[in-house]
Amino acid sequence: MGNAMCIGLDCDDGQFGDRHPESPPPVVSREHNGNHGSRRTKKKRGTRPSRPLSSPDMSNKKANTSLWRVGSKVFRKGSTDPVRASTYTHVHDAVIYNFQNVDNDKDGRPLGVVGLRNLGNTCFLNSSLQCLSNTIPLTDYFLGYDYVKEINKENFLGTKGELVTSYGSLMKQVWLGTRDVVEPASFKSKLARFAPQFHGCHQHDAQELISFLLDGIHEDLNRVRNRPYIEDRDCDGTNDEADAMEAWKNYLRRNKSLVVDLFQGQLRNTCVCLTCGHCNIRFEPFMYLSLPVTDSCISLNDCLDLYLQKDKLTGENQWYCEKCKEHRDATKKIDLWILPPILIFHLKRFKYDEYGKMGSKTSAVIEYPLEDWDLSSSICSKVGDKGSNYDLYAVSNHIGGLGSG
Repeated sequence: MGNAMCIGLDCDDGQFGDRHPESPPPVVSREHNGNHGSRRTKKKRGTRPSRPLSSPDMSNKKANTSLWRVGSKVFRKGSTDPVRASTYTHVHDAVIYNFQNVDNDKDGRPLGVVGLRNLGNTCFLNSSLQCLSNTIPLTDYFLGYDYVKEINKENFLGTKGELVTSYGSLMKQVWLGTRDVVEPASFKSKLARFAPQFHGCHQHDAQELISFLLDGIHEDLNRVRNRPYIEDRDCDGTNDEADAMEAWKNYLRRNKSLVVDLFQGQLRNTCVCLTCGHCNIRFEPFMYLSLPVTDSCISLNDCLDLYLQKDKLTGENQWYCEKCKEHRDATKKIDLWILPPILIFHLKRFKYDEYGKMGSKTSAVIEYPLEDWDLSSSICSKVGDKGSNYDLYAVSNHIGGLGSG
């Protein structure tokens, strides 16, 4: 896939994050290899696609391989060096081919530039959907691939395909329909069946919405039908590369989907007892990074540095040391190990008191690069993918205070 893309979520309470009608639409960045960019292609009028969008031309047998390998880390036998496998190009090419045969609106509006109707206080939903809609590899999957055959109807953690089918239908309305504004009521109803907290028209958190939605899509499309039981293994830091590889392999034995391929990476979580020095390391998957924001933060790098700095666990946050057999003061350090093709950042601007009540919002202006953000120096794996340059293409931004915005 070449260099990856990035979503920035600049809101904890993203219900006020809807795009202003006079502001420009989310930007889809061109990747540095030039394969994927804005879909401002010329259309032919009065013609229908020569083949269904759900059935792209797969005449190239080399390209006709399992889509689950898009962007995921796989390992050669006997090697700890991860290799990124990609079979995404043929799906993207099929979508672009079919776009050339889709009528455009009379006003010349580019494909995908469609408004989403507010269903009450649901701008958190609309803002998030606009970000995901402009995530080109994800949208290509629903427009140019027969995803229905991947639906896992036996997975009790999913919706038997109802959520993912509704989302796919919504994306086709946005990208292939003729309306300037689409009402996502049917999709929202399916989402609420998976995550009941989204029932009604109340305000919610944009980051929480994206997290639940991607998790639901993953469970509906999980290609693992029978998940084996695998215990998390504690490591000691003596063989991190092999331990990380084993942890990622074990994770893929239970979780394989487009969501894993595109959005999920791996962290190294290290805890050290300050009494006996016992070290415990776990390699854990992640789908987004929640970065702290303080008034002293100026750039996204500052927020990332805060996230990656070593913390001390004391008082009620003491760590249970397996060697001491009791809770002890300890240090905790999170490191980036594997970064996904599409990286989601969540800026934690809202502060909460000890009772969980929202108390204040940090309004520091955070600078962030639009192109070529190089994160290779932040990756601790010595044999991992070092080509970790990101372009920003979507932001869900909350403008306002605690009560309005």
